[in-house]
Amino acid sequence: MNMFKSMIDTINAAPALIESANTLAAQAQTQAAMNPAAFGAAGMPGAGFPGTVGSQAAVNLGNQQAYGAPSAEALAPIAGVSLETYATVSKGIAAFGYDTTKLVDVAADLGVSAADWAVAQEGWGARIQADRAVGSRFNELYTAL
Repeated sequence: MNMFKSMIDTINAAPALIESANTLAAQAQTQAAMNPAAFGAAGMPGAGFPGTVGSQAAVNLGNQQAYGAPSAEALAPIAGVSLETYATVSKGIAAFGYDTTKLVDVAADLGVSAADWAVAQEGWGARIQADRAVGSRFNELYTAL
């Protein structure tokens, strides 16, 4: 019974984790707008990276430059769930109007048990919040889907 309470708590935390990723993206856009020199010649296409200032590609690159690449340890799967799978499940609920109760179903479709998803969701959420490089990588994966 305690496992189900933990799963429900974890599922309820998903919107906050997605909002955290969106906040990271917004912060990067603000940084790009405040410091266009860091993004090439006025952030124009062909000026060192794809897209324009404010485009998702520019935001992702700016985050990568600001926070660096996550360590291999930070990207180690949690309960067998990689960051790529976590992003796929997180984005997968878009098909259900972002109904977070569908996270377990989307995870199951990818072969992740409800128990493993609960552990992974809590763990990835904590890593994303604690390590901006992991958050940046999550955002890259999430927006690429």
